[in-house]
Amino acid sequence: MDVKTITVMPKPIPQTSEFVATVRSLRSTNIQPQVEGFVRQIMVKAGDRVRAGQPLVQIDPEKQQATVSASESQRASREADLEFAHQQLDRAQKLFDAGAVSRAELEQAQTAVKTAEAQLAAVASQIRENQVQLQYYRVTAPADGIVGDIEVRQGDRVTPSTLITTIDAAEGLEAYVNVPLERATQLRNGLMVELLDADGNVISSNPITFIAPRADDATQSILVKATLRTRPPGIRVQQYVRARIVWSNQPEIAVPVVAVNRVSGQYFVFVAEQGQGGLVAHQKPVTVGALIGDSYIVRSGIKEGEKVIVSNIQKLADGVPVKPEA
Repeated sequence: MDVKTITVMPKPIPQTSEFVATVRSLRSTNIQPQVEGFVRQIMVKAGDRVRAGQPLVQIDPEKQQATVSASESQRASREADLEFAHQQLDRAQKLFDAGAVSRAELEQAQTAVKTAEAQLAAVASQIRENQVQLQYYRVTAPADGIVGDIEVRQGDRVTPSTLITTIDAAEGLEAYVNVPLERATQLRNGLMVELLDADGNVISSNPITFIAPRADDATQSILVKATLRTRPPGIRVQQYVRARIVWSNQPEIAVPVVAVNRVSGQYFVFVAEQGQGGLVAHQKPVTVGALIGDSYIVRSGIKEGEKVIVSNIQKLADGVPVKPEA
């Protein structure tokens, strides 16, 4: 019988498991205002690239501007009080030198100057505080990055607890993968995590850089992270993506699925061996492992260099003469 054969040789076979990963940013910032008020102007849109310090949102500052103006008017009053106190002190000093007033009255004038100076300093400090507070009404980007979805609209009232948007760094992404506890003993830093596109093609391959020291009690899984050296095309922060962990890549003997028969739970392959009159098919029981692609990993039953028959399996029987195709 004409048959096709392959000579089995160990070759690197990746042992993998597929999971769902979440892509997150190493530098992701929530943008929240430090003051409350109504949104007057939104200066960016979702997806914009911004620089540190670039204005994002303007909150109506009129109330705070009025507070600053009131503080500044108080400063003018306190400056006038200080000038008057100095005049009184000069007058008291001259009268004291002439013996017309007592030392107690001179000291009272000196105290009035110090009080006026302290009141002026307090007002100046309050003005600086109010001016700093006024700056918070313009929300700016704390770092370079890409603007996320903008959660507010012009006219909305915001408070310090309101999330305006997020800013994610263009680089510095991580893949978060939750691995079931039964595989936890196989985890180690350096194992490769492959991100796959919709067609199963590898778009990024990076080593595991972090393994959580404790399990997630809700999912009974271990969180592992892989830092992405480059940003894969089309990948966005918070996106779910297929991920494959490569547990090992050791040389293994593998045979195509079409070469394997299963009878009463036992797997068999036919091997072309030299008989008295030529090559004959010899049926051998084998122990198979995982199915990788279209091949079984063979744990035992055949050895390197044997010729496994991969065609006309259903027509063969043990001892049938065979003729490998050229």
